[in-house]
Amino acid sequence: MQKKKKNITFIVNPISGTKSKDALPLLVKQLIDDSLYECEITKTEYAGHAAELASQCVNDHIDICVAVGGDGTVNEVARSLAHSETALGIIPCGSGNGLARHLCLPMDMKQALQVINAGKTDYFDYGVINDQPFFCTCGMGFDAYVSLKFAESGKRGLATYVENVLKEGLTYKPDTYIITDESGNHQYNAFLVACANASQYGNNAYIAPEASMQDGLLDVIIMEPFNIIEAAKVGFDLFAKTLKSNKHIKTFQARSIHIHRNESGAVHFDGDPTKMGTDIDVRIEPLGLKAIINPDRTQDDAKPGKVIDNISKTIDKIII
Repeated sequence: MQKKKKNITFIVNPISGTKSKDALPLLVKQLIDDSLYECEITKTEYAGHAAELASQCVNDHIDICVAVGGDGTVNEVARSLAHSETALGIIPCGSGNGLARHLCLPMDMKQALQVINAGKTDYFDYGVINDQPFFCTCGMGFDAYVSLKFAESGKRGLATYVENVLKEGLTYKPDTYIITDESGNHQYNAFLVACANASQYGNNAYIAPEASMQDGLLDVIIMEPFNIIEAAKVGFDLFAKTLKSNKHIKTFQARSIHIHRNESGAVHFDGDPTKMGTDIDVRIEPLGLKAIINPDRTQDDAKPGKVIDNISKTIDKIII
């Protein structure tokens, strides 16, 4: 008796990210085994459409729903798949690709399709900030402010991100945050408070190098104020996976936290900035997302020597 084929729906955001998606239909035909899978490709037409299409995939019991785009597209698709048996697949086409990088998925479209064709899945945690799901990180203060500046810059990539972190960090005023977790209340004067489910923002910028998406815990990062000389070290540590050892960083883990700040303002979830009030709740949802994984995954695809060299050049340009 012939085994029933699985269904894959590719949700393509044609305007997101930095890579052309024109080759996708032909590559799907070449690389996805048609004896195992029935494939459909659909394109988004407006903001929020990816979430609607992914919800329909769940209703239709589609086996794999693939987000083809940047981190925003991945977030839309993933939040609609949470707590379902439809697995998230990712073809990374953004500038950051935080979740894809954490899961060690290939940045190359052909290789990413080969991973999807292998069909191996696992279950992962995701986070929620005031009822808004996130899969990599959320944050407030300088964290969210930089996300806003990065989105407005018109330029993408590592150098732009580092430049924004260093330039804005020299003038940004810290805020007071009262964080409540299982152990009680803690007050911090901080540039930012970040909550990480995964290890990085994207672009191999590791805000929480030791974060796991399967431990049922948030990694909470508090970045205290730093001066112009110390800013270079903070930027260096962010990409060298050594941020935890920086003297301006405090970290702890929790299943959930409540954050009180003095004023309403910007927050971000998976890099998308928005505004929230003075009281913010962040929690983890254990193993609520089924996703395609790379059976041959390694730690990551970053090249530390090249990354550090790029950071050093950017730091020199800003300071000089």
